[in-house]
Formats: sequence, structure tokens, C-alpha cells
Amino acid sequence: MVAGNRFLQTLACCYCRLYSQPSPLYHFRNFSLWSMKKDPDLESALSRNRRWIVNNQIKNIILRCPNQVAPLKHLQKKFKSLDLQGKALNWLKKYPCCFEVYLENDEYHCRLTKQMMHLVEEEESVKDMQEPIFVQKLAKLLMMSTNRRLNVTKLNELKHNFGFPDDYIIRILPKHPEMFRLVNNGWRKSSMEVELLAWKPDLAVSSIEASARKQGMEPCFSCSLPSTWIKSRQRFEEFNAIPYVSPYLNPRSLEEGTKEMEKRIVSIVHELLSLTLWKKLSIVKLGHFKKEFVLPEKLNVLLLKHPGVFYVSNKYQIYTILLREAYDGSELIDKDPLVIVKNKFGELMQEGLHEYNQRRRLVNLEKKKKGMNLMKSERRKLGSAENSDQDNNGDNLGVFCFSDPACNEQSLGKDFAAASAANPRRADNLNGGMDSS
Repeated sequence: MVAGNRFLQTLACCYCRLYSQPSPLYHFRNFSLWSMKKDPDLESALSRNRRWIVNNQIKNIILRCPNQVAPLKHLQKKFKSLDLQGKALNWLKKYPCCFEVYLENDEYHCRLTKQMMHLVEEEESVKDMQEPIFVQKLAKLLMMSTNRRLNVTKLNELKHNFGFPDDYIIRILPKHPEMFRLVNNGWRKSSMEVELLAWKPDLAVSSIEASARKQGMEPCFSCSLPSTWIKSRQRFEEFNAIPYVSPYLNPRSLEEGTKEMEKRIVSIVHELLSLTLWKKLSIVKLGHFKKEFVLPEKLNVLLLKHPGVFYVSNKYQIYTILLREAYDGSELIDKDPLVIVKNKFGELMQEGLHEYNQRRRLVNLEKKKKGMNLMKSERRKLGSAENSDQDNNGDNLGVFCFSDPACNEQSLGKDFAAASAANPRRADNLNGGMDSS
């Protein structure tokens, strides 16, 4: 009896534990709430052209090859790391304005076109001119961190967001030894850090403060919400009434969980976005700097509380935060010179893709015409044979057969089979296996 009671108690405990756990539907609902009311213009601005990203990576691979020429076998191996399938040759031929493929010693090679090389030179020229801006950006990032240090591995994840060249460590640090130095206390590559040696008061000014000084007013955030968002606007006004806290202020003087600390977090995220090229960042990557910038664990929850300042999207299942005030509709208001050059590259790529699609359409039309002509020829032969049979046999079976829908369908099937046999499908590089990518 006692054993039976214990069994029932154990069963009851298991039942309670099982049904006290949140269901998958609960988690799904919580996950689905991790978003914001969709803004069509900003969603369009966040659209990432995957082809553009891939081609930019291919461009960098080619530039790193000897004489800036890449064997096709080498690119084919790299396709796996680019998360692409199919033949590299088929992909490259889709962009004749960007890539030039040629055969040499029975092996295909690829190099950039003259138009692409002009854009590469223009991009390098812009980077050289913007080197002082890179120095300022790096100093600002270090000044916002708690100990004026940032891990190089983490910085590399965001270097393209800020416009830094791939060799920014070699290009910038040796020229400014009075400002920066490399520190590696762990004697591992992953523990290498960039340290700021000299505090620059003139750089410890946020974009909000700089704008306020120009207008002769107190620093505050601007609200970019539609007038119909009444409650959100009211909450924004209440939050904006709290005195502005500079992102360059040492957070140790602020208490966690206070409105002032929240103001400081919003200020630092705003400043980080202002330093990027496209005024947007991946929240996952931003979360890697929680310790350095003293960001909360549930950063996503805090960002969603401020729709007047930020726009949060989960487009492509990648959570991204965008600065609302930086956009007019879907267009970036102030475009960095590097953004202008990169847009030219995107336009050149689209031009090549359009040329490829037009050529492919003409090829398909030609195939269609040949197929139709072949079908007509087969029908004429079939008609001549039936007329001959009709004359020889002296009956009207052929006429009755073609007037019968079932028989007509059967004869058309034979025609299609005959046409297919006479014109088999041929392998064409223009109709490669990368169309779905």
C-alpha cells in the first residue's frame, strides 16, 4: 500500500513538472514578439543583396591572388566557404561587367574587368583620403569602452560596418604610436587588444551633442515616428525629458537599472550606429561588446522600448538595429564616400546581370523557335504520310482520327516526342545551375 502511494506521488510530481514547463508555443510567441511594427521603407533599406555580398568577397579573393588572377579551381574551392553550390564558371559568367573569364593552357582563369579595376582604385583612393576619419572612429570606439581597450577579434567582426580597411591595424596603429598600441597579455592571437594611450577631449563629443551645438540647444534625441503613434510618442517625450547622458561618460558613476543608466545605453548605441557606414548593426554582433560598453543582458528588450530612435528588424532572420533619423524613407540621408563607391559596384553588378539575362532570354527564344519549326516540319511529314495512306487505302480513318479529341491528343504527344528526339537538350553555360541562388 505504501509503495503504491509513493508511486502515485512520484507520478504526480512528474506530471506537474511536465506541464509546468513553458510549451513550444509559448516560446514561439515570445520569439514572435521580438520584433517591431514593420516599416516598408526601412525594410527596403535593410534588404541585403546576397549576390552583392558574394561578389564583393569574390573580388577580394581575386585581388589577393598573384597578378590578381585566380584559377577557376581556386575559386571553386572557395565557393564552399561562400555557402554557394554549383559551378563557379556559371556564376561568374552571370556578371560579365565584373569578372572576365578566359581559357589559358587548358585551364580557366578569372580576373576583374577594367570597369571593376577602376572602382577598386577609386575605393582605395577614398580609403587613403579617409585615413584621418578611421583614426577618429577607432579612438571614439576605444573612448566609449570602460578600460579604453577593445579586442581585435571582436573589432574585426565590425570593421566593415565602420568602413575600416582589412589592414587597419597595420595601416593606422604604426602611424599613431602616441594614440594607440597593441596589447597581448594572454600571448594568444585571440587575446590581442587595441589600447588608447591618449584621451582626446575634442573627440569625446557625440553626434547628438555636435548637432545640438550647431543649433544652439540642449542635446536630445529626435523622434522619427509617424504622428499616428501617439502612445509611443508620449513615452518618447517622457524619456527625452531626462537629461542627456554622454556615451563617453564613465558608467561607473551611474547605478544599474536607473533611468540615467538607460539614457546612457541608448546614447552609446546611437553613437555606435552613427559611426557605421549604413547606420545599422547586427544586434548579435553588438552583443559581443556587452562587457566593454556596459550593455545589458537583455539589450533587445531595451531597444524595442525606443522605437522613436531605433528600428529593429528580423529580416532574413538576422536581428538588425537601424538608426531611424539617418533615413529619409528608404534612402540614407548622408552617404559616406565609401558608400557611394560601393553603390557603384552594386550598379555595375546589376548591369552585368541584366546583360546576362537578356542574352539568356534571346537564347531561349531561339531554342523555342527551332522547336516550333521542328514541330511544324514533323506535322507536315505526318500529314503527308496520312494523306498517302488515305489515298492507298481509300478510307477516311485519318480524318476521323484527327477530329477525335482523344486521338488528336495522342498524335500531338507523338509529335512532341519526335521533336524532342530530333532536338535533344544541349548543355549551355548560360543555363547553369546557379539561378536559384
